[in-house]
Amino acid sequence: MSSLLWILESVENDKFPYRLTIQKDGKEVLCLRVQNRWPGAGSQIFCLKESEDYSDPVEEIERVPIISLNRYGKRFSMVLNRPANKRCEFLFLKKKYKTKEGEYEQIFWRTQQGLKERKPRVKLTARGDARIHVLIDINEKYPWKFQECVVERKALPAGDYALLRDDGIAAVVERKTFENLRSNFNDIAILHQKLGELEAYAHSAMVVEANYSDFLNPKKLTVYTPTYAAKVLAELSALHPGTKIVFAGNRKLANEWTLRFFQAIESHERDALPDRVAEIAEEYGGPSPDFKGGIYYDIREYILDESRNEFISAELKDKFPDAPESTVKRVLQDLKKEGLITSMGRGRKSRWIKV
Repeated sequence: MSSLLWILESVENDKFPYRLTIQKDGKEVLCLRVQNRWPGAGSQIFCLKESEDYSDPVEEIERVPIISLNRYGKRFSMVLNRPANKRCEFLFLKKKYKTKEGEYEQIFWRTQQGLKERKPRVKLTARGDARIHVLIDINEKYPWKFQECVVERKALPAGDYALLRDDGIAAVVERKTFENLRSNFNDIAILHQKLGELEAYAHSAMVVEANYSDFLNPKKLTVYTPTYAAKVLAELSALHPGTKIVFAGNRKLANEWTLRFFQAIESHERDALPDRVAEIAEEYGGPSPDFKGGIYYDIREYILDESRNEFISAELKDKFPDAPESTVKRVLQDLKKEGLITSMGRGRKSRWIKV
C-alpha cells in the first residue's frame, strides 16, 4: 500500500498562518490553509483550500505518517501515527450563495475531543433517501416490498436484492428464512460460496427472518444441535467479515432493515468529497468493489463471450469446478429467460445453443 503523510508547515500569513498537506507518494492529495496547529478544546478550525495564488515561504513543523483514513459521508476521518493529537476529521460542506446563484465550499477541521466537549446536535451522517432503485431477483418468491422506491425484477449475479446506482450495483442482500438457513447447514461449503459472491460487492449482507436464539432452540433445529448451529453461524461471520449477517427477527423487520441499509448507502454515496480525496479514502478504506463480481457473472460471461455456439452443461462444470451446481443451473435458466440461449434435451447431456 502507498504511504500517506501528514505535513504541517508555517507560512507568513496573518489570517491563515499554517499550511496542512496530505501527501501520497510525494504528491499532494489535499492542501489546506488553517488557522492553528491543532483544534483546541471544544473548537473547530475553518480551513481554506490552497490556491495557486499563494506563494508564501514555508517552514516545516511536523511530518507524521497516517495509519488510518476513511470517509463517512461528507467527513474525511484519519488517525495519525503518534501518541497524542492523533484523531481528527475534515467536514466538507456545500452552501448556497445568498445573493447569487451557485454554491461555495466550507471545510472544518475537527477532533474527537472537540466534538465531545462541544456536544453538537446529533445528526446522522447517512440520512436516508426513499427514492432509491431496488433490484429484486426474478427467482425471488413473495418478495419484500419497498414503498416509494423504483423497483425492478431482474436476474441478479448474486443475492436476492440489490441497490442500483448510476455506476452499477452498490449493495446486495441475501434473504434467508429460518428454514432456509437451517437447510443450508447440510452443505456449508455451498453457503460459503454464496457468501463469497456477496463479498465481491462494496456493501453486502445476509438478512435472516429469524432471531439468533431460534438457532439455539433444539425444538426448532430438529436434526441439529444448538452447539453445531452456533459453530456454523460463528464460522460464517469469521470467514466472511465483508458481509454483515443480520438476525432481524421476522419478515417485516428484515424488509425494514434492508430498506434502511440501502437508503443509508445511497445517502453516503451522494455525499461527495473532492474527487482526489475520495479516491484516496476509497483506497485506504478497504478493497475496491467489483460491481460485476461473483462466480455467477464469470459463468455468464464465459457462455456469452467464450463458449462454443453449442455446448452442454457438463462443460461448464469442467470449466468452473468450484461452482455450485445450483449456480450453473441458475445462469442457464436466466439466460434462457432472457432469450440469449435455448435448450435441447434433458439432464447433464442436454445441449444449449446460443441464439
